[in-house]
Parts: sequence; C-alpha cells; structure tokens
Amino acid sequence: RRKLRADVAAAFPNLSAEQLTEFIPNKEELSVIKIYCHKGEAVTVYTNNKNPILFEIEKALYPTVYTLWVYPDLLPAFSTWPPVLQKLAGGADLMLPGVVVPPSGFPQVERGTLCAVTLLGNRAPVAVGVATMSTAEMLAAGMKGKGVAVLHTYMDHLWEYGDKSYPPTLAPLVTDSAEKESTEDEETEGKEPVNSLSSDPLQHMNVGDLSLQERDSCAILMGEEELGENRAAETAEDASTEGLQEAEDSRTPQEQMDALFNQCFFHALKCKVKKSDLPLLTSTFLRSHMFSCCPAGQQLDIKKSSYKKFSKFLQYMQHQKILQVKELNKGVESIVEVDWKHPDVKAFAVPEGFSSASAAHDSKSEDREQVYHAPEIIPLYGVSTKMIPLFQESGHRKGSILSSSEVRNIIINYVKANELVDETNKNFVKVNAILCDCLLDKSEQDEVSHLKWDDLLSRCLERLQPLHQVTFFGQEPIVRKGNIEPIDITIAQRSSNKKVTIIKNLELYGLDPQCVANILQQKVQASATITPIPGTKDRVQVQIQGNQIHHLAKMLLEEYQLPRKYIQGLEKAPKLGRKK
Repeated sequence: RRKLRADVAAAFPNLSAEQLTEFIPNKEELSVIKIYCHKGEAVTVYTNNKNPILFEIEKALYPTVYTLWVYPDLLPAFSTWPPVLQKLAGGADLMLPGVVVPPSGFPQVERGTLCAVTLLGNRAPVAVGVATMSTAEMLAAGMKGKGVAVLHTYMDHLWEYGDKSYPPTLAPLVTDSAEKESTEDEETEGKEPVNSLSSDPLQHMNVGDLSLQERDSCAILMGEEELGENRAAETAEDASTEGLQEAEDSRTPQEQMDALFNQCFFHALKCKVKKSDLPLLTSTFLRSHMFSCCPAGQQLDIKKSSYKKFSKFLQYMQHQKILQVKELNKGVESIVEVDWKHPDVKAFAVPEGFSSASAAHDSKSEDREQVYHAPEIIPLYGVSTKMIPLFQESGHRKGSILSSSEVRNIIINYVKANELVDETNKNFVKVNAILCDCLLDKSEQDEVSHLKWDDLLSRCLERLQPLHQVTFFGQEPIVRKGNIEPIDITIAQRSSNKKVTIIKNLELYGLDPQCVANILQQKVQASATITPIPGTKDRVQVQIQGNQIHHLAKMLLEEYQLPRKYIQGLEKAPKLGRKK
C-alpha cells in the first residue's frame, strides 16, 4: 500500500497530500486483480470499495473513469462530440477530426502524455488514453489522424467490474467563463442560456437531443456571431457529422475489420443462433451465421483483423464469458454454450437499413446448403527419424512438413547431386548407402542395387510420416497428423429386420451433423437422430431409418461437392430392382 501510494504520487504529482490519502486510504479494503486482455497482455487492476481505481500495464499506472470522476482535472483532457462515445467504447481510438476545439485552445501535451477524453458540455471524463502526438504536431497535421490511443472507456469491461455508475454532470470551467464574456460582448438576444450546456448528455443518449445541444454550443464556441441561429445550427451539425465520418474512415483497415467481426458476431448470436442449435461447429457458425450477417458490400476476412485466426476471436469472446467453446472432436471446435443474457448481447441492435440475403426467412438448412464450401484437403509428409539422412542435405530436420511435390523435387535433386542416375538406363537409380538404409527392407539390402524412379518416390512417401492440411472456407489452414478419416457410411440391422443408415466423421469436413440430419429428414421423410458414437468420447453420428445411401451420395457428391475418395461406403447403396 505504501509503495502504491508512492507510485501514484510519482505518476500524478498534482495530487495533494490529502487527495493522495483519500485516493489510497490506510484502512479501507484495497484489492489487486490480475486480468489478461485478448492479445495476452497482463493488466493489474487495483480496486477500492469494489470499484477499480487504477490499472497498471507494463509498470505504468493509469486512472480509471471512476477515479477521474472524483478528480476530473487530474489529466489534460480533449473534448469530443457525444455520439463519438459509442465508437470509443467499441474499441476505436480518438481521431483528431472528432475533437472539439475549445476557445482557450488545446491543452499542451507531448507524445505519450496520459490524457482524458470528455464529452462536449460535461467535464467528467469518459475515456483514458495516451496522446499519439504533441499538441504542436496535432495542429501541424491539420487536425487529421489519430490523436489519442484509447486504453479504457466508460461502458467497457473494466468499468463493468465496478458498480456501473454513470458519469456525474460537471460543468466545464473554461468554457463557461469564455462563453459568458462572449455573450456580453455580442449582446445577443433570444439565445438559450449557456447553463443548458451543463445538462448531462449521458442521461439521455438520444442523438437528436445531443445534436441540438451541439448546435447551440458550437455556434458560441466557434464565434459565429454574424450567422443566424438556423444557419449556425446547420453548420455545427454538418461539422459534427463530417468529423464523425472522417473519424470513422480514419480507422485502420484492421480496426474496421475488428469492428465488422464484432458486429456480425453479436448479430448472429442475437438473430440467427438458437439454443436448440447447440453444440454448433465454429466453422458452421462463421460460414452459415456470421457471413449472412455481414452488411452488403462488405466481406469478413479474419486475416485482416487483429485476431488473425477465428479461434483466437472466439477465445476472446469466451474470456468475456459470452460463450463457451470446446473441442468435442479432435481438431474440431464447437460452441457448446451461449449467454444470451450477457449485457453486450442484449445491448446489440441490428444496424438500421441492414440488408442481406437472410431477410427472406429461409430455413437454416437451406442457408447452410447454399453457403457450404467443400474444404481443401492436401496430403502432407513429415520427415521421420529414419529419413533424416536423406533430407538433411536439403536443409530439412526431423518433423519438417513437406508436400508431395516438394518431396519429389528433393529426391530428384539428391539423386542428381550424387550422380546416382544409371548411365545405361536412365529409368533406374543406383542405390547408395543412404538410400539403402532409408528405403530398403533388411531382406532387400543385399539384393536390390537399382530402383525405378516411381518405386523410389513411392517408397520415400511411404516411409515419411503422413499428415494432412484442411482449409475451411474463410479460415486458417489446419494441419493434423495422419491421413484424414473419410466420411464413413454403414448400414446396420435393427429389430424387425429394419435397416438404418449411420454416418460418421461429418465434422472433419466442416459439416454440421444436425444440419445433415435435418436435410435428410426432409428429403426422405424418415426419422433422423444424432447419437453418440459407441466407444468414443464427445463424438456424434447421424442415424436415419432405411438405406438412404442414394440420397446421401447425391447430397455429398453433387450438392456439397466433396470428392468421392473422401466418402466410404457408397457401394452399399440398395440395388434398384427391375419393374415387372
């Protein structure tokens, strides 16, 4: 506690001794919490009376909004329009076009200075951040670009750790005096009292009301005395809209993609996914639900976001306790639980004018059927211990992953570099000591001295460790050990000589077993169920009455465009009898 008080005094020297004692009390309970951001950064949070008062990142202390509401003048502050708060709370930084210029000018800050962000008409800070450039550089840049890198805002998750109270209404100090003088000089009549600026814009987040306040205040702040009241209002409103638009457009492409992923994620949870859909494959959630919630003219691309992988995006949402993801099948993750009562989900509203193909309420099976893309499956090979001598000349070690063409090129280069091509018959390769140890069995080592090119390459591939790479549409490639298991279709006999069709391993190809069961049930008008696979843990299979392999073959081969080599059991289709 004593060390913390010393650190606070060093970080905020303008705090008096009384304020410091009040800030870090001697006897009241003070808690320390360590949390982790979605990017893995460790943050230490100090709480007093269950409200976070400080947070520490890389040994630097920052006050929370709860602290700044008690000490509003602790940090230099930049003022912005009230509608910008929603952007800041969504993760955006404060862009200079959205900053309001006060009559007294900007506070003098240097790059890296800790700053607060306030809303026009209220001195209570709503965000904490670090200045990305000095005041002189801001003015030299023509008030364009990023002004403050925001670390914490009112309404974010750190604020939710506290009592979730609203910002107090604190009248601006400098603005009031400046406006009072200007109104006396102008001797204007019929204008609203300047005291109207002290009303708390956060108590009613109505954009229409806020814009009216902005009109009156902006007309006074900018000194546009000669313009009529209506003209001043239009000018201020246009300036506000232009500032907001430019602030939004000035976001980096990565920030825009992050915002788009957040919007589509909450839209899909609120409007697309139902409790009966769970567990839901993460690939199906992205492909069938989030993609359909993407606004027209925009496209989701996880590689252009800060997350880089969809699994990391879901890990962040899981950390926020919005959903729970589990690996029900090896290498395949599913959403098993969703908290629809989470404040972020409840607070999300579908953007006005949203248009997508899902407006005509198609069934989920049809949506999935239309957007399904067969995964790209590439066989790969890992260098095993026995094959190291053959591959180390090309710079590869044990565990190096290669494609078949890369293996072929390495073998060809090795044979040519060691002059192993048979001079009398170029279709054969002479077997040296390394090839003998790597590719020949013990019984062959004394007998085989030459190998055909095809035999040489096939032997090499057989002795490498098999792997495969699966790339689902819109996701990062996944590399797994072994050869991919085919979709397994079997016919089982039940009581009363009834037959059922059982389908396994659908998840490995990005297919939702529940979706496949629903589609089959509609097509063949037979009962379909999802059952656990006997002898396994957390794996499921589709079971449908009758021999339905004909319908399955048509759906998997023609509609889903899966290669036949990845489907096992199609030969068990019933033979069509001759009509008599």
